[in-house]
Amino acid sequence: MNISEASNNSGSVTEFILLGFPCRREIQILLFVIFSLIYLLTLMGNTSIICTVWSSRKLHTPMYILLANFSFLEICYVSSDVPKMLTNIISQTKSISFAGCLLQFYFFFSMCATEGYFLSAMSFDRFLAICRPLHYPTIMTHHLCAQLVVSCWVGGFLSILIPAILMSRVPFCGPNIIDHFFCDLGPLLALSCAPVPKTTLTCATVSSLIIFITFLYILGSYTLVLCAVLWVPAVSSRNKAFSTCASHFLVVSLFYGSVMVMYVSPGSRSHPGTQKFVTLFYCMATPFFNPLIYSLRNKDMKDALKKVLGAPSNEISKNTEE
Repeated sequence: MNISEASNNSGSVTEFILLGFPCRREIQILLFVIFSLIYLLTLMGNTSIICTVWSSRKLHTPMYILLANFSFLEICYVSSDVPKMLTNIISQTKSISFAGCLLQFYFFFSMCATEGYFLSAMSFDRFLAICRPLHYPTIMTHHLCAQLVVSCWVGGFLSILIPAILMSRVPFCGPNIIDHFFCDLGPLLALSCAPVPKTTLTCATVSSLIIFITFLYILGSYTLVLCAVLWVPAVSSRNKAFSTCASHFLVVSLFYGSVMVMYVSPGSRSHPGTQKFVTLFYCMATPFFNPLIYSLRNKDMKDALKKVLGAPSNEISKNTEE
């Protein structure tokens, strides 16, 4: 593998080498097969949710519209870095151009920010449905749902615009070897030829604000939901409300748990092996488990999915959400 520094006439780096998972060839092939299988199952699972919501008029409600957009986001999210990772695993050069690296950085972290906003919007929807059930139809209209969807997408891409512009101005003159499987923030800043305190501070501030503001909002929403559910006298209604929120909060826990370990924990960036594992978890595990968590526990989703797949309406598990 050629890992020599690539420079142009001015001495700046024109491409980076993504080391990925340096190990024996047999293990790399095994990793390629495993990651490819997870990637394909992720695409199939999230696509099935989108098609199910699209084809079933019963699911044309704000809750499922948000879920369908979230599934489409997961497809874009996992596709922003995994295809390049798979290519580099079996490639001998393992290179990515300077422009490609910056684009990957921008799209990946924009998707991360958008995911935080969508999880916040979904928690707002569940808060209204459980804590304000009588006002829910008049508040959570299709118009408001559309505004939330657009705001999440636009907000996610605008949030990372300034960090991406600042990263494009960071001087890289060698070495050009990134001990990671994608262009992550920490490894990129570590290759800078000169200290860039303003860029580092801006990126850290933006990421921390997005993580903590959205997480605290979601935590506050579910705290209010929990308090409201505990006051519900009927056990069946209480269990249904718990089941509805459990799926959402499980996805939230998977995503924010790994992201906080990666970008908030002080020692997380000092160990490349740990960094790769945690990053691999939140960039592949959450999109993979999302269809399973949301569809297998949802009666309406399972019924509609069976109709889409042409399967017979057999017995449905009683442990489902609304």
